[in-house]
Amino acid sequence: MIEKFLGYIANEKNFSKHTITSYRNDLEQFAAYLKYIYELDNPQEASASMVRSWMAGLMQEKVTARSVVRKASALRTFYRFLIREGAITVNPMARVNTPKIPSRLPVFVNKKDVENLFHNITFSDDYNGLRDRLILEMFYGTGIRLSELITLKDGDVSVYNSTIKVFGKRSKERIIPITPMLKGYVEAFRAEKNKLGLKHERFFITEEGKELYEKQVYLIVHKYLEMVTTVQKKSPHVLRHTFATHILDNGADINTVKELLGHANLSATQVYTHNTLEKLKRVYKQSHPRG
Repeated sequence: MIEKFLGYIANEKNFSKHTITSYRNDLEQFAAYLKYIYELDNPQEASASMVRSWMAGLMQEKVTARSVVRKASALRTFYRFLIREGAITVNPMARVNTPKIPSRLPVFVNKKDVENLFHNITFSDDYNGLRDRLILEMFYGTGIRLSELITLKDGDVSVYNSTIKVFGKRSKERIIPITPMLKGYVEAFRAEKNKLGLKHERFFITEEGKELYEKQVYLIVHKYLEMVTTVQKKSPHVLRHTFATHILDNGADINTVKELLGHANLSATQVYTHNTLEKLKRVYKQSHPRG
């Protein structure tokens, strides 16, 4: 039934490959636990107490609360599927509470370091230099996710309309505007691709005309952020956080930011307002006569 479930979330729910792999690992781990502890061969027969026992064991093994919550989410989705299929009548997850995740503010790069990145770092004039700069500009200029940048198609980047078309989680489409400066980098990159005779459905490709993979892009971003910032994390997602934080700081409406980021719920976007509020508090304390 696990394989049928994984096919369902892949083909009908359009879950990402990473999510499917994680769910597979979580479900197989849970099934192995049921077999070893309860001599139960079928996860469909698991009870709420068995799930709670598994989660308690994970916590004792120092698995983080965030990971336990993710594993519980995999089980919750799985058992909802079994209810839908008529394979079970009682959902064991209905009586399972997950641990509380400690609040964690998004890590972002300050404006001075971003200015340093784009104005004081030298990028080569060859294909790789143009591509690397555009990758950084695209993350900071649009807030797209790493998976969205990797799968961005050449036809989705419109210089004429000054927009990019992004397919986010669950294949949800959104249109993001790009600035005149970013459009200029797009044109320069396309010109270099044409000069080298590189043709591919994907917008960002290697110098050999092959698709980029996520680790390559991660290393590109890490390499350049390492030159300008001391933040602990130096990843594409940090640039996404930076995009959201900076445009909120500059007065953007939170609902607009929600649409730009492709969030399903406003609560996912509101986490960025904490950084903005902290900045307001500092300014208030420094400026108010009784601060």
